[in-house]
Amino acid sequence: MEQPSQDYKLIFEKEGVYLHTNAKRSNQDTTIPGFIRIVERGGLPALEWSPLEDEGRSAPAVLYTKKVGDHLFATQNNDGEGGEEDTKFDPGYEPDWAVISTVKKDREHVPVRDSGQWSFSLPLSELYSLRRARFSLGRNFLVLTSRGGHPLPALHFHRGGTRELLRALQRYIILDQSPVDGRLFLAYPHDSGALSQSFDKLQLLDDGGSDLVSRFIQDPYATTFGGFSKVTNFFKAALKPPDSTIYSRTQDPSLPPQPDEEPGFELITCGVELGPRPDIMRGQPLDKWEEFLDPEGRVQNPERIKELVFRGGIRPSLRKEVWKFLLGFYPWNSTTKEREDILRVKTDEYFRMKVQWKSVSEEQEMRNSLLRGYRSLIERDVSRTDRHNTFFSGNDNPGLTLLHDVLMTYCMYNFDLGYVQGMSDLLSPLLFVTQNEVESFWCLTGFMELVHQNFEESQEAMKQQLLQLSILLKALDPELCDFLDSQDSGSLCFCFRWLLIWFKREFSFEDILVMWEVLWSRLPCDNFHLLIACSILESQRGELIGSDHDFNTILKHINELTMKLDLQSILCGAEAIYLQLIQCKELPVKVQRVLGLYIPSTSEDDSPDSQASETQRLLGQSQAGAASCDSARGPTYP
Repeated sequence: MEQPSQDYKLIFEKEGVYLHTNAKRSNQDTTIPGFIRIVERGGLPALEWSPLEDEGRSAPAVLYTKKVGDHLFATQNNDGEGGEEDTKFDPGYEPDWAVISTVKKDREHVPVRDSGQWSFSLPLSELYSLRRARFSLGRNFLVLTSRGGHPLPALHFHRGGTRELLRALQRYIILDQSPVDGRLFLAYPHDSGALSQSFDKLQLLDDGGSDLVSRFIQDPYATTFGGFSKVTNFFKAALKPPDSTIYSRTQDPSLPPQPDEEPGFELITCGVELGPRPDIMRGQPLDKWEEFLDPEGRVQNPERIKELVFRGGIRPSLRKEVWKFLLGFYPWNSTTKEREDILRVKTDEYFRMKVQWKSVSEEQEMRNSLLRGYRSLIERDVSRTDRHNTFFSGNDNPGLTLLHDVLMTYCMYNFDLGYVQGMSDLLSPLLFVTQNEVESFWCLTGFMELVHQNFEESQEAMKQQLLQLSILLKALDPELCDFLDSQDSGSLCFCFRWLLIWFKREFSFEDILVMWEVLWSRLPCDNFHLLIACSILESQRGELIGSDHDFNTILKHINELTMKLDLQSILCGAEAIYLQLIQCKELPVKVQRVLGLYIPSTSEDDSPDSQASETQRLLGQSQAGAASCDSARGPTYP
């Protein structure tokens, strides 16, 4: 065994840290035990993991201090020198008073080798974030992300120890808890100024910043949906890596722009003339259904139905039936008989899942913190979801019971995601329209297939959508983007709630039924909800640019748009934006990607010019449809 380097120093070590490889089809183990360490090499700290099979030595002795009354007692978890041994003390339990004091070495340590399939070493200067979460079996695991944006293999602490590791890391870096996700910690060097500001210095709120943080941690749902703008200003700098290109540029405006930068919100300097924006007239709702069915009940022209739904929505009396097709509960080509069979099978499946949580006793639930947490969140959210609607109003309302039961059953259906605050907003319109427990559940699963990434802990999908929205808005209205940038609002974080629950809080309940069925048509593109956001922002252009708004008043103004927007005008504006963009012959590639138009190819046939010509052909009657505003049909989308 090679000898350790003289400049190698072990700071912290913990055994029983596993990698879960998911190598089920190979001869490898799916869980690999190992050690997690903090070491110094040449004075530079690094976080390292190596498998147990690479070791050949016993576990380290980690020394802790335990406070009893006003006295501190030294405790070590292995037999060794020093301190008072307390065999009942288990650092894996992670008590609040367990503080790492020092690490005793009872053997020679070998630095982690660069070879090996699973070993890794990450300099702490390259650590960007650390997510601490709990697996369904109650074990903690950590997911580390480097400043390059690359996640490392998740570290599963089968014997506890995550809290001790975090304390040891804070010797070298600041681990600041994200305000958006309490289990995410952002890493900064100790001399970083990104977190030096306080709410008191910023003077954002009249009611005190510290109280806002407390409310945000205790109730992110109410704080986010009720006043998300209030927290955005303070945390936006903290959410960026301190050494990212965007962060550096704010410190030095003379730096040239980097065309390929990814971490921030890119500004497109295309300077492309988009041409005139066509006029759009909305059509009439889909009001006939039977004529689209053949004698066996198959839908004969689903694309035409989607086009009609996109153009004008659905007559309320038909929603209960059509929504089940739009959300994938029934296949478009299914017969009446097949749908009866599907309903019977899905009903059985639903109640099997419902029985799973209904049969859990109180004693069992006391030992299942995850299920207990889901139930607590659901009960709290159900009590405040759409209570103005008669279907959910009043006490002991059966609609509230259905809302609760469907959400609890969804936790059984998708236990990895479980329940996340905001999902009750998605379910309530489905339950209102179907007025059926089973059908609303399966419609919810179809809806969640479209938006489940919005609710994932990483929030990567939300960040990506805000980036895509920024790309679209810059192409459409550079002046508005420049104004928002000048007021530190270019990140468009105030649109977070719009995208998270698809504008549920911005429009009336009846308007949301129309908007969602339009979006479920998936016409004219999958990201039409981003074009709706652009349409809303452009509708407020004069109010924003023509006034003395600053960052806080912009956020306040956007929040106060709730229930004041005209849905039909916004939808017309969004469709007009789409037509204007796709008719541009020199549309930037990044915009094409957002709209789903870009097909990577080196051939001349797939050049942007030829793609624009193809979209013109697919549009067919776009200009004619815009000219004859009384036409209900309008452009035909592929």
